Amino acid sequence: MDWNEVLDAGDVDSGVINVVVEIPMGSNNKIEWKRDLKVMNLDRIDPKIFAKPTNYGFIPQTLDVDGDELDALVITDDPLPTGVYLKARVLGVMKFVDGGDIDDKIICVPEDDRTTGNHIKTLEDIPEQLLKQITFHFNHYKDLKKAGDTEVKGIEGYDEAIETIHEAEKRWQDR
Repeated sequence: MDWNEVLDAGDVDSGVINVVVEIPMGSNNKIEWKRDLKVMNLDRIDPKIFAKPTNYGFIPQTLDVDGDELDALVITDDPLPTGVYLKARVLGVMKFVDGGDIDDKIICVPEDDRTTGNHIKTLEDIPEQLLKQITFHFNHYKDLKKAGDTEVKGIEGYDEAIETIHEAEKRWQDR
């Protein structure tokens, strides 16, 4: 199935986006959507110490500056399986550089999370310790391969995230 043919980015202006999960929270398997093949691909297996602190996926019909679909970090209490699609509520954006390329990540939660009572509405509702763990992970997950190759530039709020998504939608349309 080609996720980019089946789904669009979602209702971005209302802050609800479509996300397809590539890597479940806690996994050290680097699974990536291969647009040209229309499959999920195991790119590599990272050391266990670099397991993802959140679910990791992409927003269909978007392109980030690095040429891949715009990434999304989906915060849940439990892992979501690879290939699952969900509607997610946008909270913010992690401004990120990987190997010199801009590779931002939209921070979001499921639109309907009855475990949390849908109480996470803004970045301020996320525990500070989790944001620190996310930042640490992305600053260091490539250290054994090429230390210093990744850098979290900061975490911005909702308005910056929506703008980032709209820019990625435009790049998709202009490709």
